[in-house]
Amino acid sequence: MQIKIETPLTKEKISGLKSGDSVLISGEIYTARDAAHKRMTEAVNNGDALPFDIKDKIIYYAGPTPAKPGHVIGSCGPTTSGRMDAYAPALIRLGLTGMIGKGDRSAEVTNAITECGAVYFGAIGGAGALISKCVVSSEIIAYEDLGTEAVRRLKVKDFPAVVIIDKDGNNLYHSRA
Repeated sequence: MQIKIETPLTKEKISGLKSGDSVLISGEIYTARDAAHKRMTEAVNNGDALPFDIKDKIIYYAGPTPAKPGHVIGSCGPTTSGRMDAYAPALIRLGLTGMIGKGDRSAEVTNAITECGAVYFGAIGGAGALISKCVVSSEIIAYEDLGTEAVRRLKVKDFPAVVIIDKDGNNLYHSRA
């Protein structure tokens, strides 16, 4: 059974999600990789505004390739989440409720997830072309100079993911052998 989720990703929506649940996400999500995360963290540390209101949002760790003619976006697969682990706890504490990527997360990220009531979703690596078919629209909203790593606002329909770490800290990677 797949659970359908509409953004924004509120604490109420997170409360029913458990590690191992399959979800289909629809609505707005944002792409950002390590260079964008570094800039966002620097902005917070300098007292500057983030490029979007992070509360109840989902960041997808991806750097989409350019769109081919007639397509909304190019390949849009997940990148390794651990590269964002130095930055994620601060963003979670500011209200970020969801992250999508691939691979395990650090203890610091898991602690922030449980302290603040967030969730980490896994997307299938190597399936970027397939995932891109779930993207309805794509718009660069910040750090255009970063190219494929610019922050984008995506509108997605039935984006497939699995809950890896739920709000209680249950981790799919650690609970199953």
